[in-house]
Amino acid sequence: MTTPRLVGRDEAAARLHGFVRAAANDGGALLVVGDPGVGKTALLDVAADLATARGTRVLHAEGVEFETAVSHAALNQLLVTVTDGLKDLSALHRSALTVALGLDDGPTPDRLVVANAVLALLRRLAAEQPVLVIVDDLPWVDRASAFVLGFVARRLRGTRIAFLAGQRSGDESFLERAGMDTLDLNPLDDEQASTLVRARFPDLAPPVVSRLVAESQGIPLALLELPRELSRHQRSPTEDLPTLLPLGRHLQTVFASRVTALPAASRAVVLMAALEGGLPHADRYWPTGDGDDLAPAEHARLLTVDPTTRRLAFTHPLIRSAVVGMATAGERRAAHRRLAEFFATDPDTRARHLGEATVEPDENVALLLEEAAYRILRRGDARAAVVGLLRAAELGPDGTARARRLSEAAYVGADSTGAIDDVSPLLARARLADPDADESLTAAVATAYLLLSDGDVETAHRLLTGAITSAAGHAGDHLMEEAHYTLLMLSFFGALPEYWSAFRTTLRRWQNPSPILAISAGTLADPARSTREQRAQLDAAITALHTETDPNQISRVAVAAIWVDRLEDCRTVLGRLATGGTRADAGVPAVRAQLILAVSDFMAGRWQESDRMRRQATEHLERKPFPMLLWTAWHAEALLAAGQGDESRCAELCERMRQWSTPRGLGVVDRYVAQVAGLCASGRGDFDTAFHHYASISPPGTFAPHEPFALWVLMDLVEAAERSGRHAAAVAHVEAARAAGIAAISSRLALLCAASEAIVADDDTASEAFERALRTPDSDQWLFDRARIELAYGEHLRRIRSIVLSRLHLQTALTVFHQLGAVPWQRRAQSELNATSPTRQPTDSSNPSDLTPQELEIALLGAKGLTNRQIAERLFISPRTVSAHLYRIFPKLGIGTRAGLRDALSLSTEQHSHPRQQPPPDGHPRLASPRVDRATQSKGYA
Repeated sequence: MTTPRLVGRDEAAARLHGFVRAAANDGGALLVVGDPGVGKTALLDVAADLATARGTRVLHAEGVEFETAVSHAALNQLLVTVTDGLKDLSALHRSALTVALGLDDGPTPDRLVVANAVLALLRRLAAEQPVLVIVDDLPWVDRASAFVLGFVARRLRGTRIAFLAGQRSGDESFLERAGMDTLDLNPLDDEQASTLVRARFPDLAPPVVSRLVAESQGIPLALLELPRELSRHQRSPTEDLPTLLPLGRHLQTVFASRVTALPAASRAVVLMAALEGGLPHADRYWPTGDGDDLAPAEHARLLTVDPTTRRLAFTHPLIRSAVVGMATAGERRAAHRRLAEFFATDPDTRARHLGEATVEPDENVALLLEEAAYRILRRGDARAAVVGLLRAAELGPDGTARARRLSEAAYVGADSTGAIDDVSPLLARARLADPDADESLTAAVATAYLLLSDGDVETAHRLLTGAITSAAGHAGDHLMEEAHYTLLMLSFFGALPEYWSAFRTTLRRWQNPSPILAISAGTLADPARSTREQRAQLDAAITALHTETDPNQISRVAVAAIWVDRLEDCRTVLGRLATGGTRADAGVPAVRAQLILAVSDFMAGRWQESDRMRRQATEHLERKPFPMLLWTAWHAEALLAAGQGDESRCAELCERMRQWSTPRGLGVVDRYVAQVAGLCASGRGDFDTAFHHYASISPPGTFAPHEPFALWVLMDLVEAAERSGRHAAAVAHVEAARAAGIAAISSRLALLCAASEAIVADDDTASEAFERALRTPDSDQWLFDRARIELAYGEHLRRIRSIVLSRLHLQTALTVFHQLGAVPWQRRAQSELNATSPTRQPTDSSNPSDLTPQELEIALLGAKGLTNRQIAERLFISPRTVSAHLYRIFPKLGIGTRAGLRDALSLSTEQHSHPRQQPPPDGHPRLASPRVDRATQSKGYA
């Protein structure tokens, strides 16, 4: 019984089926109740089809608004096809009914006689076959017909006559419902609504479906009619849907029918609420100054008043569209003027309503709209800001001001919403308003942004550099800030020395850069040479983000934090911003935040979360491509593919990035590709290839200016050089890092510098160097890097035959790589681990003799009740090392917790005090004392 038009109505249809079947034998009455458009008529049609299929005669009538004053109009509809049966009625009944139906002249019949005549006619018809009477839209049934139908409906038991009617929730009719069963029809849930609209309109883009589902609130009529009013571009993700969705004729009638009956003052209240999207409840607001203006709208269930906030809200979102659609242009302007007066203390809302109420050019209103647009932009609503700027451009009488506002709208739209396609048309309109508009800095910023998105970095950089130079001294700080930041990003993406030189020159000439621009000029442009002061200022800016609402400011601080490893400190704020990227109307800052978090999560070892963030961003970019974010999504995916050993996918993405960036002159993409390709090569142990990739970013022994990636691949380059036989190059790079003070920049870089020193150290000093690296403060937050250092340390220890300690570090690395899914590194760690131990046959029995000497010492001390820290102090090892040993001891002894150690060992107190010594499995001599100092460890004794 489920069809596309009855999605989600299985239960209701089943009840109707049972009703029709039972009533065919014993009669009955049922009232279907639900909101307008919820599907009552469709369900009544299903009942009619079911009845006809069972051989039941179906009589149908529908209440009509314009016939409510016509006596017996609905009754005429119902019986017009069975008037032949009147001849079988008594003379009294036949005469009364022919007059009531308008088939004959005569005095007005008694309504009780008419009711009995109808009942008699239906019973005669039911003697031949069951009868189903269906009446839709009961509130519009005339009073006389309603009396008769109510009379009949209460007298059907024991007959083969069924009465089925539909009525809107909350509406009253003349029909007496006493004794009638009711079927309440609820709106569809979101899943059912989505299924319905996708079945009927498979071409709709997912974000459009989501918006329709939200606006319809489960009303099937809305789900089926709203898509028909959308243009082809609106059905796809290429064009944003309007704030108020257009309604079709039928839907407009359904939602507007209750508005037409309102008094004029009430209609004015409803219109103002519709234009504002809800209003505070205040008597001084109403046209008559009387709160009673609201009562008729409440009684008609158009509006409700929240008892707590006292704010007006519509009972259904589409009522807003219907109300605004019914109003004339003059009525809307009058309502906007009244709203502007009401919101006199709210400058942004007042400006918006003044803009809608104004017809003729008015620079005062235009200026209010422009100022409001930038305040709104700082609060994160870029789309509303663009709308305000465009309206300000329309109302500004001066061509130069109009052109400037159009150019600003173009830039804001592209930068914040990704509306690249709108840039060229808006700039063309600006040129029409002012032929000299192309020479303005505003137009240059917008054009440069467009050229950057198209990939013409060289032209964009040249155009913007010249515009900044020409505008120096007479452009406002806000515009100069945007121009310089755009030039900064052009220099970063172009990655050529001459670009950075031009940026530095223009920045020196301007004396008033914002703090974040000044910070970015160091930590983004050249992090290896960033100053302690710049990093301290960045830390302060990150702390201030917790109260920041401007998405662009959040993004810029986060971008400045990337290369100096401060992203973890931005994580909470970025996460708040990134949640906007899950919406269909997500702006550029939200999607950018997702991609920044994807890279940050990769570096921190949260690879599943990294992939989730990247997927969310990619899904949005597939719906609404934005080139300068799309390739960064490819990089995030390639990074994870390299880490997890998916070499074919990694190579495919690297090639895609190269093909996209090379003709566009985006030199920085080569660095991204080199990082990923180098990581992929290192994972499979191809260190010669890895070295060439890393050295292409910055040659060993140097940290080239304006090469941020040189910091990220610091240890990678050293390891690749050392493992490929280029020891001198590896040492030179370590010395260059030490001379540049790279370790002072961040805890991660301190970790990488220390590990690099260990990698190039000789065998006598390497162990201590690796230990120093692993003791780097806060190094645990860089899980993948630390695991790679554990692997390198384990490899070194195996090489110098410190087998037991080697196994400890290799096992730690293996565990992390397994958790991450870092398959190539997992294979390397497992291979090294296998090489540290002779093949041992598995045994079913748990025996303390299976433990290595150090494991036995730790087990004995644990059996005494010592904590990990106490054991570590006794043996001069770290608590983390103790924990790792216990992790392997428990399975060997067949126990699950340290509480089982004493019983498993079954040793006397004397044995605990004097543990038996035995040669280690690697054959190396062992000191008799359980105390092992670091110097001894570094010589290969564990």
